[in-house]
Amino acid sequence: MRRLSLLFLLLSLAGCSSHPALSKAEKELITGSPDVMRVLTVEDRKDSLFLRKTAKDFSDRDLNSEEFRALARKMVRTVTDPSQDGVGIAGPQVGICRRVVAVQRFDKQDEPFEVYANVRIDSLYGPMAIGQEGCLSVPGKRGTVPRWTNAVISYKDPATLQTVRETVSGFTAVIFQHETDHLDGVLYTDKADSLFVR
Repeated sequence: MRRLSLLFLLLSLAGCSSHPALSKAEKELITGSPDVMRVLTVEDRKDSLFLRKTAKDFSDRDLNSEEFRALARKMVRTVTDPSQDGVGIAGPQVGICRRVVAVQRFDKQDEPFEVYANVRIDSLYGPMAIGQEGCLSVPGKRGTVPRWTNAVISYKDPATLQTVRETVSGFTAVIFQHETDHLDGVLYTDKADSLFVR
């Protein structure tokens, strides 16, 4: 037991964390990219390998940083740009392997885009429905994918640093499932019943 405590203390002092700080390269990518960021696609081998990585959480310090605020703004501008015109985007899709998504909330008035940090799906329930999906990282294709109709999500509010839980349903729940899959290195094509060229 003492050895485990000592090991934990040494790791803490060495800066090891389940929420590592943004690296210099991540900060440079966020601050150096234009308002509409480059979207990684499966058509590029390096991009494809990056999209298969598992994303890490943000530290509290990074959630309260200008870099996070800039990333959130740029992700929304990227997904809403006419060249993309999506309903959601995840950090890995813009080269930031962190647990962050921007999602269009079709369940709210005016259907706003909102950004969720350290987001996870805690549970899925209700009937499953099969619907068509596409992805900014898989251009030119669509597929039919079974998804749950209800999801309980949790995320960290950057303003309060408190964990928030929320239930989402319908198409909004589908978007959250699609985007959080990206954070675990999963693409919709892995789950599709069928794929076709659009």
